[in-house]
Amino acid sequence: MPRFDKVKALINCRCPRCRIGRVFVGNPYALKKRRVNEICPYCGQFFEIEPGYFYAAMYISYFMIMFEGGLTGWLLFEITKSEFIGHYLAVILLVTLSLSPINFRYSRLILLYSMILSKKKTLLAYSSFTLS
Repeated sequence: MPRFDKVKALINCRCPRCRIGRVFVGNPYALKKRRVNEICPYCGQFFEIEPGYFYAAMYISYFMIMFEGGLTGWLLFEITKSEFIGHYLAVILLVTLSLSPINFRYSRLILLYSMILSKKKTLLAYSSFTLS
């Protein structure tokens, strides 16, 4: 199996440690089988590092939604030049709801990548430190 680089692995929802195993099961828009794997099927990395670990992903998702909403509103204004706020609210709500499964996945992935990669660097720095 090919090992992806970090950005490609993030886009393809791969494990942050081995970059081969899948983090999610199922299609993001599927109604039945859509979940996060508990461990990486390839390297054994635990994805929920501690209970309630993914609550922090809500903050990442919030910023993603704010960015998407702002970008959608700006693009809509540039295209239509409308002054009626109902158009903006309807389109922004539609875009936000349609992108929520993607935000769910990528907010968790961003959190995993930031925590696991930083933990790996910390462990490498700690293991190179020796007492003499």
